Amino acid sequence: MAAPLLGLLLVMSLLLGQAWAATPWQVGVDPTYPPFEMQAADTGELTGLDVELMREIGRRSGHPIQFVTLPFSGLIPALQSRNLDAAASAMTITAERAQTVAFSRPYFAAGLAIAVREGSPDLVSLSALRGRKVAVQIGSTGAKAVQAVPGITVVQFDAAPLALQELINGNVEAYVNDLPATLYAIRDAGLQGVRIAGKPLTADFYGIALPKGSPLVAEINQALGSMLADGSYDTLYRRWFNQAPPQLPLVAPALAEGSSEAQLNLRQLGQNLLRGAGVTLTLTVLSFGFGLVGACLLAFSQLVRIRSIRWASQFYIAFFRGTPMLVQLFLIYFGLPALCRDLGLPFSLDRFVAAVLALSLNAAAYMAETLRGGIASIEASQWDAADALAMNPIERMRYVIFPQALRRVLPPLANEAITLMKDTSLAAVIGFDELFREGQLVVATTYRAFEIYIAVAIVYLVMTSTAAALFKGLERRLSLPA
Repeated sequence: MAAPLLGLLLVMSLLLGQAWAATPWQVGVDPTYPPFEMQAADTGELTGLDVELMREIGRRSGHPIQFVTLPFSGLIPALQSRNLDAAASAMTITAERAQTVAFSRPYFAAGLAIAVREGSPDLVSLSALRGRKVAVQIGSTGAKAVQAVPGITVVQFDAAPLALQELINGNVEAYVNDLPATLYAIRDAGLQGVRIAGKPLTADFYGIALPKGSPLVAEINQALGSMLADGSYDTLYRRWFNQAPPQLPLVAPALAEGSSEAQLNLRQLGQNLLRGAGVTLTLTVLSFGFGLVGACLLAFSQLVRIRSIRWASQFYIAFFRGTPMLVQLFLIYFGLPALCRDLGLPFSLDRFVAAVLALSLNAAAYMAETLRGGIASIEASQWDAADALAMNPIERMRYVIFPQALRRVLPPLANEAITLMKDTSLAAVIGFDELFREGQLVVATTYRAFEIYIAVAIVYLVMTSTAAALFKGLERRLSLPA
């Protein structure tokens, strides 16, 4: 009796051991950072040095790898919340980051470099960037290095390609990022009009980031060590960089540096959020005002007898309602200057102008349909009464139809204003420092995602609640007496 029971227990333990060994690792990557992480042009599959490295580490450790794509600035917060087992995204090992996450042994030697446009003066040091506008990726070591130098106007983007595009479009004078990624964009991706200025500014090392206290650090280090010993890492490195890899230390020199844990300055946080809230309110008021004017023109265009005008207004509404606002922002801020540059026409847009323009054009399309519905809801007797008073079409609309329609459409217009206030957060993708971006910038340096984003949400709630109350008061004032 004991023998069969023992055999059963042995089989179950083996099965459980196999199941445990096959537990997939959730690995975070930012797929906008070639040649380390990117999508293959032919298949759309994730590829790059970091991706292939992690797949091999997973194979040697007996764990399938499941990649989770996130913006670079979201990787460390995801590790802190343990939504990821690891992050392999060309992350430089720094003493500050090591206070928050654990790192594997170094797997790549890198360093910061300054990129400028062809024909621009050589800006070979960070001090040479004083008084100039510089694009960086949010949460990167390049962003930290530039922010530490007074007198530099820093423009931060969620993804490195967007920051580099800002340089190409001529909106900034320099771009600071890791040298290997910038060289890949220039040499291998065929980027024109950009060059590296001077030599690397730093000597850094990449590591695989993990949650503090993760037991996977030892497994990953063991797999990395075996790859370095048997030459497979050398083969992988040569495939991506066409040269032999440099010698890598067992421990990154940066970890020997003393660093205190980043502290959350509540007073500074409050100032940053208030400044961002002011920008958000400015964007909302301007975009709503311009959008309402455009909506009136579009709504009235639906009433004219000229077919071409009606069709043009309908196409406009269909386009801006049928495409995401994020795409519209990219088209206006990045796409139009790039198109003009290809046509030999120098053209650029200020970020504030681009944000107001995109938000206004989008809001106009939605509010136009709201106004059109309100005008169409006015009873035929009101139109007949205006005709009986011998009013011309403009007078009829101004004195009779539109005031009544406005009372009816005020609640949905209020909803549109509140939605627009929240949609201003999308302006962060073009490096605009509104409320949400201000919160992101603080998270990128303190890694206190929950507290900061709760504070951001509360500020949004206060602003939207105030706007709702103001519209309620306006609605009561415009309502007809009982």
